[in-house]
Amino acid sequence: MRRGIAATALVAALGLTATACGGDSGSDGGKAGGELSGTVTWWDTSTVGSEDKVFKKLAEDFTKKHPKVTVKYVNVPFGEAQNKFKNAAQSGSGAPDVIRSEVAWTPEFADLGYLAPLDGTAALKNQDDFLEQAAASTEYKGKTYAVPQVIDSMGLFYNKRIFEEAGVEVPQTVEDLKTAAAAIKKKTGKTGLYLRGDDPYWFLSFLYGEGGDMVDAEKKTVTVDGPAGVKAMQTVKDLVDSKAAITDATNGWDNMQAAFKDGKVAMMINGPWAVADTHAGAEFADKANLGIAPVPAGSAGQGAPQGGHNLAVYAGSGNLPASYAFAEYMTSAESQAKVATELSLLPTRESVYIKPDVAKNEMIGFFKPVVEKSVERPWIPEGGSLFTPLKTEYTKVLTGQTSPEQGAKATGAEYRKLLKGWK
Repeated sequence: MRRGIAATALVAALGLTATACGGDSGSDGGKAGGELSGTVTWWDTSTVGSEDKVFKKLAEDFTKKHPKVTVKYVNVPFGEAQNKFKNAAQSGSGAPDVIRSEVAWTPEFADLGYLAPLDGTAALKNQDDFLEQAAASTEYKGKTYAVPQVIDSMGLFYNKRIFEEAGVEVPQTVEDLKTAAAAIKKKTGKTGLYLRGDDPYWFLSFLYGEGGDMVDAEKKTVTVDGPAGVKAMQTVKDLVDSKAAITDATNGWDNMQAAFKDGKVAMMINGPWAVADTHAGAEFADKANLGIAPVPAGSAGQGAPQGGHNLAVYAGSGNLPASYAFAEYMTSAESQAKVATELSLLPTRESVYIKPDVAKNEMIGFFKPVVEKSVERPWIPEGGSLFTPLKTEYTKVLTGQTSPEQGAKATGAEYRKLLKGWK
């Protein structure tokens, strides 16, 4: 899930009132007579109002299997969780036992020494069942520091009713998108695309579509400011300037979802994490009205980023045995099947895709081949931090505060400050 910074905090308890106390809070963890006991504090970063309900229910099911364990559930806004966890772990106070870590955070947290290695623990049960690309983000310097929970990528969400009314086909390329948007505006008065402007993750599909990337980790080279990066910046700016798309500089998730769910725009780029929330909109009371297609291709082809979430255990946890068991349960085939069926989030275990309820899920069926062709992000400690300077410049380009050339150049300069010794 890549919801962004606009999430609303929700704190709930399973068995006890939830607090932000963490694994170092004297959780009296361990095994009583061979049985798991004590408290596990879990920071969940899923979407409030849709995803969180399913994950809380799974955590409740874990406590039914282990009645002497209390799970303290805390929903931490996605945009705050990375720094909040680092601050708590650094101070040695307030970190959770288990965190739902965005894939790019895992190598960073591991490099800082904040995560417990999971090799040889109960957390990695049936490890060979995990998709190879999902497991890649959990490994750092030869050790495994997390368990893959969900994997995702991005697609073009579109309103079938508006498309039919405008008489347009699903766009295959960015140029097709502009043409379709113009026809939609002329025939329906609706805007073609809502392009999220406050989160650079939404820029990656355009960057990959031009054959570019943020960095080349193998060659230790910054590439975002190359010709492909400049062209991608120009592409998103042209979409806004031509009025094929509208955008924003703040509160992008809420604005985008509201506009699409209310039928004010015909298209948006999003991932499987948005399906449940989108279906709650007035336009999609009939779920069949939601169409999803690959992100329109750029001049070099179609590209979308590999995303997802892992469950990681805090190295300073006071209850490692129960934390390992909790991470295993939440990523088990049983749990992943429930998540896939109820939320259309993609499993990280091969065995889950052949389960009947998962195999017949239309959204899973669409996104799995997209994920298989998605572009892996660099699994380096600085991977998550690459988005901060990119966000600044991406937003400035979209809102006309800088040129595509200067935006790409400024991003590259910041990357070289961050990545010492890189070209």
